[in-house]
Amino acid sequence: MDNRLFATRVQPDVPSRLDGLFPQLAFDDAIKFTAGAPAENLFPTEAMKQAYLAAMAKEGPHTFQYHTVQGPTELRERLAERARTRMQIESATVDNIMLTAGGQQAIDLVAKLLLNPGDAMVVEAPTYVGALSAFDMYEPTYYEVELEADGLNTTQLEDTLKAHPEIKFLYTVADFHNPGGVTMSVAKRKRLVELANQYDFLILEDTPYRDLRYVGESLPTIKHFDTEDRVIFLSSFSKVMMPTLRLGWLVASPMIIKQLLKLKEAADLEVPNLTASAVNEFLANNSLDDHIKALNKEYRVRQQAMVAAIKREMPAGVTATEPEGGFFTWVTVPDFINTTDLLYNEATPNLHIAYVPSKNFYAYKNHTNGMRLNFTGLMPAEIDDGMHRLGQLLTEKLTKVTD
Repeated sequence: MDNRLFATRVQPDVPSRLDGLFPQLAFDDAIKFTAGAPAENLFPTEAMKQAYLAAMAKEGPHTFQYHTVQGPTELRERLAERARTRMQIESATVDNIMLTAGGQQAIDLVAKLLLNPGDAMVVEAPTYVGALSAFDMYEPTYYEVELEADGLNTTQLEDTLKAHPEIKFLYTVADFHNPGGVTMSVAKRKRLVELANQYDFLILEDTPYRDLRYVGESLPTIKHFDTEDRVIFLSSFSKVMMPTLRLGWLVASPMIIKQLLKLKEAADLEVPNLTASAVNEFLANNSLDDHIKALNKEYRVRQQAMVAAIKREMPAGVTATEPEGGFFTWVTVPDFINTTDLLYNEATPNLHIAYVPSKNFYAYKNHTNGMRLNFTGLMPAEIDDGMHRLGQLLTEKLTKVTD
């Protein structure tokens, strides 16, 4: 079949950013810093089993009937309450909560809502590869704003907005950034909203890791500072409960919700009622906050192991972020090291370790000297071993240059 039959957005000769992101490691001593997945042994398996049984018992056969694109009212009421009390989004009500098939569908629907081919949008550099993969389908013009230790560079952002007033949309991961590991400061959250009001653009605030804080105090959401309904707040159960639930949720203005529901209805007709009802039963009969506390206690041990191992093992000239939560740290190496080549030519085949190289985390794939390392999927001893191997490899590369 001729590729000309495909829409241009598909770009059939261009591989997905997600293709080959995680190299295969068929070694007994393999250590994978690649995963963006929560630890399976921490899933609330038994509680969710009971929640599914309770959901089926409550509605009987009607559980399995067609339902609505909005999803269960009771669940949306619980999420609105959580948004108000935990996310400091005072405007959240049952009517401006929307359920989606994971956070990824929400990203796709927002992109579909806002982007025509060629439309201008801002992304952080680096940013979440899955979001870029979704945005790519709508053929935007990307403008990148660099990531700093306290979030995106708002000075650079304002310069970009002045030069390109047609920008209509900005995507950010403000809490425990994927892949950068950093958290946006309160001052920058406020400034971002001010700039959105001044330059007339919308913000998608993606927060899958927000509850997973191991150090310090939680910060108000960007949505908390929203004065003109310009912020779409997005959360998910994937990282704090189970990815297979495929249940995300967002908070937005009624006008935006109305249009997003229309798009979702065209895509899949409704929220899967059994899963949504089971999550509602879980929230009714269990403390999600207690479960998150248990996650944070365990993940903090692994985060501390990663921070310590980086300080101990990384040679001079290599820098890394120190995340206060979330799943990842971001390592930057000297420009002459291409981390994609290093991964496939040496790290994986010779040392049996894997990370995610930086290339696909940038809109234009033009940065090749970074890597994302996950620490939540490994035990401290594995982190120590893997970072020792990686540190030796980087030390060898840097030593060759200085000799």
